[in-house]
Amino acid sequence: MKQNEILLSSPHKGNGHTHNGHKHQESNHLHDDIGDGHILTSLNTPLREDAFQLDDDLKIELIEKHFEQIMHILGLDLTDDSLKGTPHRVAKMYVKEIFSGLNPANKPTAKLFENQYNYNQMLVEKNITFYSTCEHHFVPIFGKAHVAYFSSGKVIGLSKLNRIVQYFAKRPQVQERLTNQIGEELKKALATEDVAVIMDAYHLCVSSRGIQDTNSSTVTAFFSGKFEEESVKAELLKYIEMKTGN
Repeated sequence: MKQNEILLSSPHKGNGHTHNGHKHQESNHLHDDIGDGHILTSLNTPLREDAFQLDDDLKIELIEKHFEQIMHILGLDLTDDSLKGTPHRVAKMYVKEIFSGLNPANKPTAKLFENQYNYNQMLVEKNITFYSTCEHHFVPIFGKAHVAYFSSGKVIGLSKLNRIVQYFAKRPQVQERLTNQIGEELKKALATEDVAVIMDAYHLCVSSRGIQDTNSSTVTAFFSGKFEEESVKAELLKYIEMKTGN
């Protein structure tokens, strides 16, 4: 089947999506509970097997058409100069920017180097700014990530730590999964079990809708190897709390 012959469809199998009776209402209530409860259903990003059957250009074309329909249904005037380019801008942003981490082709290559300085203490890269998207409501999650590791004899370029965080953040996410995905990837990339990840984030699905709490943030952590020891955790937290500069 050629790419331009593929129709964008979302079949629902056996999940109670009907347009009559209580099944539809029960299904909607269940989906609301999952979203409002920020429930994690999988440690891997839920992707179909044919997720990359379409190239980026065709994805942008299809998303643009569908987003145009969403705006039309909302009653917006798409002939207005301010709005008529929005469907394309949103589609391009989805595919090329905020959801680019879905595509394995965009995964950063982490090259290891010999630890020539024999540095054997904890290395901490803190305050990594990240932006992600809540997979339940498709609104932003943003905050800071702190990652740390002990060298196994190899080291990695510091910017690669940031890039790994950004790669997994740029997809629809749940913060718990995001934290674990970064941690597991760092273990592979660094060839060590001694890895830690701490993430502190604001969720617009909490602050801009629903409970509308603008003060709370969510903290998640991944500790492996030496970082499971309480004394090492305490040392890490001390470095994170340390002020940089004068």
